[in-house]
Amino acid sequence: MNAQSVLITGASSGIGKQLAIDYAKEGWHVFACGQNEEKLNQLIEAETTDRRQGLIEPLVFDVTNADEVQTVLGTLTWLPELIILNAGTCEYIENGWVDAALFRRVFDVNVFGTLNCIEAMQSRFTANTHLALMGSTACYVPLPRAEAYGASKAACAYIAHTLAIDLANRGVTVSLISPGFVKTPLTDKNDFAMPLLVSPEYASEKIRQGIGKKKREIHFPRRFSLFMKMLALLPLNIQLAAIKRMTGKTA
Repeated sequence: MNAQSVLITGASSGIGKQLAIDYAKEGWHVFACGQNEEKLNQLIEAETTDRRQGLIEPLVFDVTNADEVQTVLGTLTWLPELIILNAGTCEYIENGWVDAALFRRVFDVNVFGTLNCIEAMQSRFTANTHLALMGSTACYVPLPRAEAYGASKAACAYIAHTLAIDLANRGVTVSLISPGFVKTPLTDKNDFAMPLLVSPEYASEKIRQGIGKKKREIHFPRRFSLFMKMLALLPLNIQLAAIKRMTGKTA
């Protein structure tokens, strides 16, 4: 292929959808992956109407189904040089009441869904491959109700950082994407204040800029992410006290 190519999971809505649209506008061949065939087809129809320079090609599968992932991604005629594993979900627990099934659902998508995709494509990684995993600033510090989500994104961060070491000898670039709050169908369900909430368009721009510069971590909005990073450097008791004050939790 002469055109640059990108594969994006979770492309039927939110950040993934916006990335697919924006990469297509820039002339990329986009493999838009998701479970919802109807939404992916709407993405194709919008592309045709807007007469974008690139091409959006839908791939329908469930990232949690290893057999489906292998069937679709493992048999691609050619592997895109850019792979953005964006598919994710979020569920919160209440009052520290652990629900193992809830944790399993979140980890199945955010962690094992990501790993299923990597496993299906890894044999064809080359020195031109750029692999980007979707993390979150939520894993920087402990946040109320986010035990499952934050832990899953902490796992994604660790996987990204260690793969960056282990795949270096093959020339593979690995990036971690760590957004703050982005207005998506997922965050629309949140019933709490989301400081410095940004649009999917903003998120897409920052991600594409960071990927273009081959950054190891792409985090935004910087006022929020840098604050969270600085908070994470403090002793744990200070972190917990600060988070309790910000969220109205009592000690």
